[in-house]
Formats: sequence, C-alpha cells, structure tokens
Amino acid sequence: MDVTPAPVNGEISGNVLFYTKPEPLSRDLHGKLGVKGVEGPFAFASKAHAVPLTVGEFQLAAVTGPIIFVGDEKLPIAVMGLRADENIFLKPDGSFEAGIYVPAYIRRYPFVFANDDQNGQMVLCIDRASSLIVEGGEAAFFDEKGEPTDYTKTCIEFCNNYEMERQRTTNFVQLLRALDLFEPKVANFQGMNPDGTLSEPQKIADYFGVSEEKLGKLSPQQLAELRDNGALPQIYAHLQSLVGWDRLVALAMAKDTLAQAQSPSPANA
Repeated sequence: MDVTPAPVNGEISGNVLFYTKPEPLSRDLHGKLGVKGVEGPFAFASKAHAVPLTVGEFQLAAVTGPIIFVGDEKLPIAVMGLRADENIFLKPDGSFEAGIYVPAYIRRYPFVFANDDQNGQMVLCIDRASSLIVEGGEAAFFDEKGEPTDYTKTCIEFCNNYEMERQRTTNFVQLLRALDLFEPKVANFQGMNPDGTLSEPQKIADYFGVSEEKLGKLSPQQLAELRDNGALPQIYAHLQSLVGWDRLVALAMAKDTLAQAQSPSPANA
C-alpha cells in the first residue's frame, strides 16, 4: 500500500471542522510520527455542539440527541449542545459520557481526506496541529521500512468507508429533496415560572427536518421506494431523535445548577 506524496507546498484547500493544519500524509515528512495514547482522546471536540453525521449513523445517534438538517445543502447534523462552542456530552477529561454515540466524523480524527485541487484528487491528510500526533507515538504512521503500519491502514480504510457513507448521505438528502419532504422547524423550550405557571417559550434553534404531514401524503409507490432503498428507517430515526431537544435542555439546566452550586459564595462585606 502506498500513501499519496505531499504536494511540494504542502497546501490543501478547504476548511474542515477540527482540522487547523491538514497535511497530506507522507513518509518523508511524517515517517517518525504517530498518535500517542491518551485516556481522553476527544478533547478537540469540546467546542463541537453540532457535528456532521452520515445517514448510516442515524439510528445509533438518535438515542443521544436531535438529528437535524442545516444549510442549503441540508447537511445532517448531530446536535451535541445548546450553546455555541459547548459539547454538553464531553467530560472535562476529554472523554464522552457513558452511553453517548460518538459520530464517525469525530472518531476519524486526526485523519481526513481532503481535496488536492492542483492534482484533482483526494489525498489522505493528518492534522499536524493535533496534540495527539507526536514523534515516536505509540501508534506509528510508518514502520522501519517506511511502509504504512497496520494502524495507518486501518485508518485509511475507516476514512474510505466514511467517504462512501458521505456519498450515501448526499444521495439520501437528494431523495428527500426530490420528494419535497423538508420543512423549516423551530425548537422551543417552555419552562415553569416560580408560581407554577408556564413561562414564555424560548427559541433554541432553527433548522430543517422531515415534514410528517408531507411524509403522510406520499403515494404507496413513493413510500415503497423509501422502504426498499433503506431511507424510511433513517427518516423515522430522525423524527424520533427530535424528542432529544428536551433532554438537551434538561442537561443544560442541570449543568448550570451544578456550576452555580460549586461557585464560591461572595464574602460578606
């Protein structure tokens, strides 16, 4: 197995979440590097309150939190926090809470495929700015002969599979758009006033989701198409995941309450 050599200038185009300094993996540049073992390897995702998701992950991710669609491209997103730059499921030590589904987008880090516009191809990159990558790391990228290690081969396979799932996701979104199933949605939270009455609703997020009304109006043939190509279970997983907004609100409120309880009391004047 060979690894695509780095361009002379080492530059790769495009902006990718988490990756601040992507470099094409090269035995010449990275022959002595590897990934070090750490107990909390996901600290880099501490500010990721919204993470891209592939359609094959919907049923697993639905038990963690809302799956929504954003932007003109209707990109599927796993919501992992209510506030910008806060992943509510990640512990201070860089590990996830037990039972939380970790999206493949996070698990593939520090590897990623990127566009090499100069050569018109995809190349395997690492985030050279990652604190996980060190000289003499336990999981080396290359062996003594300069060949990719089993670890690197496994990561390449994972990234290849991810790219295939990403294309499946694009096809899934295109199918939903062709059937006009998307609609704008709003996530609201309505709490309780001290006197026990309901407070005014507060908007949490604007996003796109599948319209249950439009889904119910599809013809038997269209529903059969969704069923046969495996899209129908993923649609239901998305719809079911939306109850997770309440869970996120409850977790955020509990976290705020704990933070207030742990903050030092002001000294008496």
